[in-house]
Amino acid sequence: MSTKYEAGAILSGKVTGIQPYGAFIALDDQTQGLVHISEIKHGFVKDINEVLTVGDEVKVKVLNVDEEKGKISLSIRATEEAPKQPEARTPRRQGSIKVESTQTSSEGFNTLKDKLQEWIEQSRDELIKK
Repeated sequence: MSTKYEAGAILSGKVTGIQPYGAFIALDDQTQGLVHISEIKHGFVKDINEVLTVGDEVKVKVLNVDEEKGKISLSIRATEEAPKQPEARTPRRQGSIKVESTQTSSEGFNTLKDKLQEWIEQSRDELIKK
C-alpha cells in the first residue's frame, strides 16, 4: 500500500471486480479494498450484480486497515443515510373466542380421566391373576 488509509475516511473508488461475497474497489492505482456483501447497501442483497457493475464509481468508507495482510475493509452502506423505519403501529387488541364442545365422542383421544379408570381396572386384574 503506497498511500496510508485510515479507518473512518470517506473516499471515492471504482468497482474493479465482483464476487458472490463482495465487490473489489480500486482506491488508487496500487490499492484495492473489499466491500463485503453485507456492506453494499442497507437491507438484504441477494446478488451484488443487481446493485453494482464493474466500472461504477462509488463512495466508500474505510472500516478497517490490516497493514500486515495488506487488506482494507470498505463499506458503501456507511456512506448512505439509513432508510427511515416505518412508525410502529399500535397493535390491535384481539379478543379470544372460547368455543366449548358439548359433544362427547369416543373417537380420537381419550381423556386422562377416562384412561385412568381403565388403567386402575387393568392393574386390579393383573393383581388378581398373580
